[in-house]
Amino acid sequence: MQTNNNLGGQFTFKGTSLTVNRIGYGAIQLTGPMAWGEPHNKAEAKAVVKEVLSLGINHIDTSDFYGPHIANRIIREAVHPYPKDLVIVTKVGVRRGADKSWPKALSAEELTSAVNDNLRNLSVEAFDIVNLRVGQALGTDESSISEPLKVLVGLKKKGLIRNIGLSNISHSQFKEAESITDIVCVQNHYNLVYRKDEALIDELAVKGIAFVPFFPMGGFRPIQSDTLERVASQLNTTSKQVALAWLLQRSSNILLISGTSSIAHLRENVQAGTLKLPAEIVSELNQIFNS
Repeated sequence: MQTNNNLGGQFTFKGTSLTVNRIGYGAIQLTGPMAWGEPHNKAEAKAVVKEVLSLGINHIDTSDFYGPHIANRIIREAVHPYPKDLVIVTKVGVRRGADKSWPKALSAEELTSAVNDNLRNLSVEAFDIVNLRVGQALGTDESSISEPLKVLVGLKKKGLIRNIGLSNISHSQFKEAESITDIVCVQNHYNLVYRKDEALIDELAVKGIAFVPFFPMGGFRPIQSDTLERVASQLNTTSKQVALAWLLQRSSNILLISGTSSIAHLRENVQAGTLKLPAEIVSELNQIFNS
């Protein structure tokens, strides 16, 4: 495995031999706007994926509903056959409507089809990790996830999935899932200003389970904070790098999957792994809180 201490250190997923550098890459921006359609420049998108591996990143987060199908095909065309140490994580539980919407797709048929679509478009025989995406478009709910989770457990028994994670879940849904199968990661909305999952992160850290924040820099609208801007200026760096560095220092089980369609921005994100925030700066940033 290619080890890069500038990528935030390493994390090994609980109960597995899968070890990744903590700075990964999210593939959502390999497609057109709002994860729909072809990218403006497909050659550039492929170049970004190649640069991901060149930088030592060995954790790519993707899904076949990005595009749909397009992000996975770009990854495959760019770097298949994959390095042995590359961990590709995908997610199922949502599909794309013709109107670019994101409706749930949690029936047994939909989940099975989604896993097979991901396998085919990425040209892999089995996934290291598949996340079950539930909840609402803009947040979690408290509905039971037992039935869709059992579908993934069945696909795991068939050898199509090696490990299972969860995405966009509440604490009660995590506890329900734990009673059904082993969970290796949780992917939820969390960043410097949105911290609803503080207690969950700490609980997962004790259990050795990864927490993977989506929208780590605020989502489609970047984090806006005078404090963040001032700290970035003080440290002679960017606000994005500070926000990412804060996440890395928040807890050792946090893995980053920042997405970008730009090689320059990708390199900028990676540089956050070398940024060590002084304790007084962390304390100051901790006061930014909007959950």
